[in-house]
Amino acid sequence: MGRLSRRAFALAALSTLATAGDAGAAPARRPRATTEMRGVWLATVGNRDWPSRTGLSAAVQRAELLAHLDAAARRRLNTVILQVRPTADALWPSPHEPWSQYLTGTQGRDPGWDPLGTAVAEAHARGLELHAWFNPLRIATHTDPSRLVASHPARRHPDWVVRYGGKLYYNPGLPQVRTFVRDAMLDAVARYPVDAVHFDDYFYPYPVAGQTFDDDDAYDAHGGAFPSRAAWRRDNIDRLVRDTATRIEQIRPGTRFGISPFGVWRNASTDPRGSDTRALQSYDDVYADTRKWVRENWIDYICPQLYWHMGNAAADYAKLVPWWAQVARGTKTQLYVGEALYKAGDPAQAAGWQDPAELSRHLTYARDHPEVRGHVYFAAREVAQDAHGAMARVVADHYRQPAAPPR
Repeated sequence: MGRLSRRAFALAALSTLATAGDAGAAPARRPRATTEMRGVWLATVGNRDWPSRTGLSAAVQRAELLAHLDAAARRRLNTVILQVRPTADALWPSPHEPWSQYLTGTQGRDPGWDPLGTAVAEAHARGLELHAWFNPLRIATHTDPSRLVASHPARRHPDWVVRYGGKLYYNPGLPQVRTFVRDAMLDAVARYPVDAVHFDDYFYPYPVAGQTFDDDDAYDAHGGAFPSRAAWRRDNIDRLVRDTATRIEQIRPGTRFGISPFGVWRNASTDPRGSDTRALQSYDDVYADTRKWVRENWIDYICPQLYWHMGNAAADYAKLVPWWAQVARGTKTQLYVGEALYKAGDPAQAAGWQDPAELSRHLTYARDHPEVRGHVYFAAREVAQDAHGAMARVVADHYRQPAAPPR
C-alpha cells in the first residue's frame, strides 16, 4: 500500500507505557517519540487551502498540491489529511457523485487529472501518509438544489435533503442515506491505497438559533424504538460510524479510520463524566457520542479539535487534554490532538494566541500524558506560510528529528 515501514517494537513500548500501572496513578511523561502523529489538514472547501482558487489549469493545481506536500515534509510532519469530499462531491472520478466545483469552478466538470490519485502517490513518495478526509452529510453551502449539477444525487432524491442554517444536508435519519454516503465515500478506498479514512466534526449540523432540522418524517418512520429524538439521532450517527468501520475493513484491510470531533463531549455540569468546560457539547448539540466511539473501539484514532489556548475560561486546553487522555486510556483507540495553528497571531483572537510559543507549550504539556500520540494542525496554508512563526517554534522545540506515524 505504499506505506512507511513500521516500528512495531516502538509502538508496543509506547502502548505499554500508556496502559501500565494503576489507572488512577499520575502517568509518567512520555519520552520523545520516534513514532507519533504529526499531521496537517489540507482543506479544499471554499478553496480554503487548495486549490488557491477555482479554474486553475491541471498543471497549476498539481504544482500547488505538491508544494503543500513539500511544506509538510519540510516541517518534518508525516501525515497529510486531504479533504477529498467537501460537499457531497469528489476529488476523484467517482461513479456516485460529481467532480468538486472547487477544482474547476463548475460542479461536475472533469479537471483533466486525478487529484486524489496524485496526492496518494506523491505523498507516499515523500514518506508521508495520506488520509482521505470526508464530510459525510454536507451537500452544499447554500440552500438552492437547482445550483447542483442535474445528475447530483440530492436532485434525484429530494426527499433525502434537509435545508438548515443556510446549507443543504443529507438526512442521516434515513437508512438509504447512510448507505449511500458510506458507499460514495468508500469508493475512494476501493480505488486508492489511502492510509486512513478521516471524518471531521460535522454530523448533524451545529445549532442555529431559531431554526429546526426538519427530520419529522424520518423520525416518524424510524424513531419509534427510541426514548427521544435525540437518542434516535445519536443512534443514526453511531450506525454511520460503526458501519463505515466495518466496510473499510472489508474493502481494504489495514486502512485506518479516524474522526476529528469538536473538542468537548459533554460539560461536567451536564454529565459527571464530562469535562470541566462550559462549551457546546457534541453529544447534545450535533448528536455525536464521541466518547462512546473511543470506549467501544469503533475507530482507530480520535483527534479532538482542542482549538483553545491554555487558560481559556470556557474550555481550557490544559483541562481537556487530561480528560481526553483518560477517555482513551485502556482502549485501542489512539488519541491525537487537533491544534488551532490558524489562530496563532490572529489579532481577532485572545491574548494567548499572540505568543508564538503558545502551540509549542501545548506539545510540552501533552507530553505529560502518554495517551497523546501526536498532533494535527489546522491548516495547510498556515503550515506553509507561518507568518507568526508558531509552526517554526513547534518544529524547533519538538520536531528536530523525523518520526514515523503511529500504526
